[in-house]
Amino acid sequence: MIEDDDLPPVPPVKGAQPEMFTVNENQGPLAALAGSPPPAPKWFAEQIASKPEDKFIEVEGARIHYRRWGDPGQPGLLLVHGNAAHAHWWDFIAPMLARDYNVAAIDLSGMGDSDWRPDGYAMELFAREQIAVCEDAGMFVPTEAPIIVGHSFGGFVTILTGALYGERLAGTVIVDSPVNPPDRKGGPPDRPIRPHNIYPTLAAALARFRLMPPQSAENLYLVDYVARLSLKEVPGGFTWKFDPAIWRRFSIGDTAARLRETKCRIAVFRGEHSILLPPEIGEYMFNLLGRAAPMVEIPQAQHHIMLDQPLALVAALRALLADWNHSVATRKI
Repeated sequence: MIEDDDLPPVPPVKGAQPEMFTVNENQGPLAALAGSPPPAPKWFAEQIASKPEDKFIEVEGARIHYRRWGDPGQPGLLLVHGNAAHAHWWDFIAPMLARDYNVAAIDLSGMGDSDWRPDGYAMELFAREQIAVCEDAGMFVPTEAPIIVGHSFGGFVTILTGALYGERLAGTVIVDSPVNPPDRKGGPPDRPIRPHNIYPTLAAALARFRLMPPQSAENLYLVDYVARLSLKEVPGGFTWKFDPAIWRRFSIGDTAARLRETKCRIAVFRGEHSILLPPEIGEYMFNLLGRAAPMVEIPQAQHHIMLDQPLALVAALRALLADWNHSVATRKI
C-alpha cells in the first residue's frame, strides 16, 4: 500500500521496526534522494528488462489494465496488488515466475492505470475483475486452472474470489492480508476524502511517498521504482494515480466467513515482522482453515514483503506452487 500525500504524519506503531532513514515526519523514505534513483542490484535490472504485454479489457463499464509475462499456454498465475498500489509492484517478481507460468498482474479499478469508478467500488466487483483478467489472458484454456496471489488489500479480494469462484481456480495465495478475530479492530482506513495534491516536480512528489503501515525501507531502489509508477503527470506537476474516493460507501465484508468458504486450495504468507499479520493472527487464520493449509513465514519481511524480501518471496512461491503441482490437497474443500 502507499500512503497518500494529503494525510497527516503517521504516529509510531507499537511493534513496528525502527525507521532506516531520517527525514521530516511529513516525508517518506525517498526524500533524502532528492529525486535521484538509488543504485540497484543486477538481478533487479535483469527482471525489469523483461517487457510484458500491456493490455486493457472492459469490466462493467471500466477499462481494466493488466500486464502479462510468459507463455500463454502455461498454467495461469494472477498477481494482485495492495490498496492504492498497482500492477508494477510485481514487475520484478513476475518474470521470475514466468518460466513456468502464464503470469499476469492486474490494476484493480480505481488504481494504477485502470479506470476510476465514479459510482463507487465493491469487493464483488474487484473479484469479477480478477476473473475477467484470467479469462482474457487465456488462463482457463489449459487443463490446469489458474492460481491467484494477492497482497494486502488484494489478498482480501482474492479471499472473496476463492469463495465465489474457487471451483474455477487451482488455488489462492494470501500474502499478509490479516483476517482478524472479532476483538481486533480492522476494516477500511478512516480517511478524509479529498483530491490529491499536485506537486510541481517529480522529486517533490517522490518525497511524499510513504508506505502504510509505517515500516523501515532498506531496499530503496524498490521503493523508488514503485513510487515513480504510482504517479502521473498532470497540468501543474505530478499527482497520484489512485482514486482518493475509493473507500467511499465501501465495505470489506466478513473476511473470516469468506476465508472458511474458500472452494480451492489456499495458502497464507506472512512477513516475520509484519505488524498487520503477527503470529497470533496467523494462528487464528490457520484455525479458520481447519489447520490444513500452508502458513508460510517470510524471514526478515514486514508487511510489504515484495519490497522487503523479494527473492525470498519468489523462492517461497516457487516451492509452494511446485508442491501443489505434485500433491493432493488434505483440506476438505
